[in-house]
Amino acid sequence: MSKVKEIIHAEGHENILSTNKTTFEVTKDGHLTRRGDCIIAVNADKAGAELSREFKDALQSSSARLTITIEADTEKEIVNASGHPRLTLTHPTDLVVRRSDYVCNRTLAIHANRVARNFSEAFVKRLQDPKQPVLITLTVEALRQF
Repeated sequence: MSKVKEIIHAEGHENILSTNKTTFEVTKDGHLTRRGDCIIAVNADKAGAELSREFKDALQSSSARLTITIEADTEKEIVNASGHPRLTLTHPTDLVVRRSDYVCNRTLAIHANRVARNFSEAFVKRLQDPKQPVLITLTVEALRQF
């Protein structure tokens, strides 16, 4: 079993709602309207295109399991999801975590055990502060393929 990590730094935004029932998203964009109910952080320093080759290779394994730790001050949420061989991880601005098995170039992971609406009220309140730094740690574990 090998583990590969990526760290993403992002920020909160006053329009974060975190009410989406099927996904959550982190974006490099700084602008957010209230229609973006899945977005939980903006101004991210990485999107799919900037993830390391080692991380992408591990996440594209059929055995890949991804742990996503999202921290905003003292509040923390942990999401477990799966990778998939069809992930391209090429989008220049977005990373989307999905409850379903839908895959596109924005998809970071599928079969997530939690999505935007599952995050605590205290956590979402922190995310609604535009000055709030958000730390996202992605840890993928995959069986080595020989």
